[in-house]
Amino acid sequence: MSGELQGRRIAIVATHGVEEAELVEPRAAVELAGATAELLSIDEGEIQSMEHDLNPSRRYPVDGRVADADAADFDALILPGGVANPDSLRQDDDVVRFIREIFRAGKPVGVICHGPWTLVEADLVRGRTLTSYPSIRTDIENAGGTVIDAEVVVDQGLVSSRNPDDLPAFCAKIVEEFAAAARRETPEGATRSA
Repeated sequence: MSGELQGRRIAIVATHGVEEAELVEPRAAVELAGATAELLSIDEGEIQSMEHDLNPSRRYPVDGRVADADAADFDALILPGGVANPDSLRQDDDVVRFIREIFRAGKPVGVICHGPWTLVEADLVRGRTLTSYPSIRTDIENAGGTVIDAEVVVDQGLVSSRNPDDLPAFCAKIVEEFAAAARRETPEGATRSA
């Protein structure tokens, strides 16, 4: 895995209530593969993570505000879950705009657990196949998406998983998909500036 994502810049969009494992483990996976991962949020400062949506865990420093971020500066996006996290994110116009720009540019996206709620709000699941936490599957279907109950689902660069138990498969697949996108973007033998 080491080096597959060298020079790649990955946005992680999250806020208070993010499921800690779904923030920490994907970030570690892409960083181990050589990427720079930046935590973007609604506000500056720190965000409060949770364990199993109920128990406050650690706080994590935010690298920047989504409102100040340019989707063109990032190569991929990770959307962790937790119940409160995507429920807050989907109500923020800057978050919805940023995610739509990532999708319009055809950049790969990893989303897990309740994370697809934000995609539903941005009208980005229509015609897509994905998985999610069971309680939001009806929302995805009502927004025009197809839901499969599987550990990890890939549809045109969109990688999705159901819950923290799926993190090993999810982390491996986002690294694989993000690296495949990098190979398509950078011709063989060319170097990409970071």
